[in-house]
Amino acid sequence: MDIKLITEAAPGGEKRNIREGITLEELARETGPYQYDILLARVNGIDTELTAKVNEDDTIRFLDMRNQSANIAYQRGVTFIYLIAVREIFGQIGLKGADAEIDNSLNKGFFTRVRPPRGLERKIQNQVQDQIQEMLTEEVVERIEARMHELVAMNLPIRKSIVSKEEGVRIWAEGNYDEKVKLLKEVSDPDFMPAFYTIDVPSEGTPESYVNYFFGPMVPSTGYIKRFELRKYHKGILLRYPYYSSPDRIPEYVDDSKMYGAFSEEHRWLHLLGIRHLPDMNDLITQGGAKDTILLSEALHEKKIAEIADEIKQKHKRIVLIAGPSSSGKTTFAKRLCIQLRVIGQRPIYMGTDDYFVNRDDMEVDENGEKDYESLNAVDIDLFCSNMNDLLAGKEVDIPEFDFISGTKIFGKRMTRIDKDQIIVIEGIHALNSKLTEQIPDETKFKIYISPLAQLNVDIHNRVPTTDVRMLRRMVRDYKYRNHSAAATIDSWPKVRSGEDKNIFPYNGEADVLFNSTLAYEIGLLKKYAEPLLEEITPDQPEYGEARRLLDFFRFFRTIENEKDVPNNSIIREFIGGSVFVE
Repeated sequence: MDIKLITEAAPGGEKRNIREGITLEELARETGPYQYDILLARVNGIDTELTAKVNEDDTIRFLDMRNQSANIAYQRGVTFIYLIAVREIFGQIGLKGADAEIDNSLNKGFFTRVRPPRGLERKIQNQVQDQIQEMLTEEVVERIEARMHELVAMNLPIRKSIVSKEEGVRIWAEGNYDEKVKLLKEVSDPDFMPAFYTIDVPSEGTPESYVNYFFGPMVPSTGYIKRFELRKYHKGILLRYPYYSSPDRIPEYVDDSKMYGAFSEEHRWLHLLGIRHLPDMNDLITQGGAKDTILLSEALHEKKIAEIADEIKQKHKRIVLIAGPSSSGKTTFAKRLCIQLRVIGQRPIYMGTDDYFVNRDDMEVDENGEKDYESLNAVDIDLFCSNMNDLLAGKEVDIPEFDFISGTKIFGKRMTRIDKDQIIVIEGIHALNSKLTEQIPDETKFKIYISPLAQLNVDIHNRVPTTDVRMLRRMVRDYKYRNHSAAATIDSWPKVRSGEDKNIFPYNGEADVLFNSTLAYEIGLLKKYAEPLLEEITPDQPEYGEARRLLDFFRFFRTIENEKDVPNNSIIREFIGGSVFVE
């Protein structure tokens, strides 16, 4: 039986003759060793679990932790094991049926909360939640982690079962998972059949079967989840695992207390919106309540921006530095902030750091021999700091304008002077890197990190990766304003994320304020624009697997067909069009 196997050594593929009936897992073992553990396979463009059998003429590419789909499969696996261990350990210490909620991404992992057993009355739930906080000690967290390692060492198979939607509803109804019941009921695709996963854990009598539903492919067994770490954190537990750029180690721990505060604020916002999980948002859309949700979401953003403006004025800051990853909404945020500063009597000027690029002939090249515009070395730091200090001193400054055609700075077009009480608002990818502004007095600076930090979760166990939200935003914007296909956006995304890991994420802890640019309703709106773009990607394109993953995910989201209620200064307008700030 012949197949074509694509590897790093043979990116164009090489023909192989293999035995009939072999699984992808067996094939990976026989064709290895690979640099990192294989977690999934892309078979004829479709991301496929390793338990599947290989067929004649298949084209196969094995995927490890560095791939987005495989990385998420690992996250599903470690989450499943964690949920089992939480239930077992809390059962042993007197709280049978305790559950865990996968809350949000934090510190290269998930922040999770232990929840009371399902089906309790609300008053009793609150009492039990207080009891859980008393029970959640460092020792208990250590026991949960130890139990996870035991489950991994057993290398227990993770069985997949395709069931009817009606059967899926019955399973969740028996467990009192109301939000999961609603989610399955709302899927309109008549051919949809949910995939449930089961781990049978040995016990003294009959094995205990743990069943759950995850939105996408799973690793074959618990033995694949080799690296993870638990930490007690505030009123919950951090579940940490390897990052995609370093699959063989747990990232260094850094306390993201500001990020945790931003997530806590997002919880308060969702509570005000009357939304806990995706089914609540879907209900609002279906019942015509999207308008109120949109307007309230936007009002919360505006209130937060106004609070940041007040803080800048109260602290007498002169330079405001704004940074964030791709598609965070930096441009819209910066201009809305300028408006709020004007409301309180300030007269800000706005600029970006791109005009301070060194001339192209002097620019360094990256590992591919291309000019590296994302490196800090691409910025003329001395000129930038000299100009900013002169402006603060009241001097007239010849601010450059970078000509991307000639690759040089042009002078003489932007002679600028500011008064002693004016504020400079600067946006740029290196804005939080202290090396960019090390020649500027620290007491003049106010740093802001902006990103869609948290997203409305699908249910208690399944979350929406924030990187997916940003990629969807970028996909819609790239098509509308740059005539780029969805495939081109997907293809460039790993390079975008690599640049963020190097130039943006390491410095978010420098920020004085974090702004969460998430809008609870946005995926329902982005779906209308992104879905047809993703459907254009064909099986012969390497981006097909990622496109199918996103399309499968969309099926759970109700579409907001009419965006007339989205104000023209909304961050989401920067991507879908109609922004008062973006031409």
